Amino acid sequence: MATDTIRSYRDLRVWQRGIELVESIYVITQSFPKQEIYGLTSQMRRAAISIPANIAEGHSREHTKEFRNFLSITQGSISELETELEIATRLGYVATQQFHGLMTQIAGLAKQVRALREALAKRIALQAKAPRN
Repeated sequence: MATDTIRSYRDLRVWQRGIELVESIYVITQSFPKQEIYGLTSQMRRAAISIPANIAEGHSREHTKEFRNFLSITQGSISELETELEIATRLGYVATQQFHGLMTQIAGLAKQVRALREALAKRIALQAKAPRN
C-alpha cells in the first residue's frame, strides 16, 4: 500500500474490512431475540461500528501518534466484539459455523490493524531520528 494512493480513510483496506464486519454483525444480530435489542444486539453493533469509526477518526488526525492511539482503541473494540460474539454463541444466538466464520473475519481484520500500528510505530521512530531544520 503506497502512501501516495491513500487520500482518505476510505482508501484504507483496514477501514473497508471494518465496514464489511459491521455489515456481517448487523446481519447476524437481526435474528437475535427481541429482548436482546438493548443488550447484546446493541453492544455488538456498537463495538463493530467503533472499529471503522476509530480507524477513520484516527486517520483524520494531524499526527501519526494520534492515529496509532486510535488503532489501539480499535484493537480494544475488536476484543470486545470477540467476547460478545462468544457470549452470543454460548447463549445459542449464533451457530457454531457462523461463529467460526465471523471469528476468521475478525482475526483477519485484527491482523491488519496490528500491522498498520507497527508500520506507524516505525514511521514515528524514523521521524524522531530525522534531522530537524
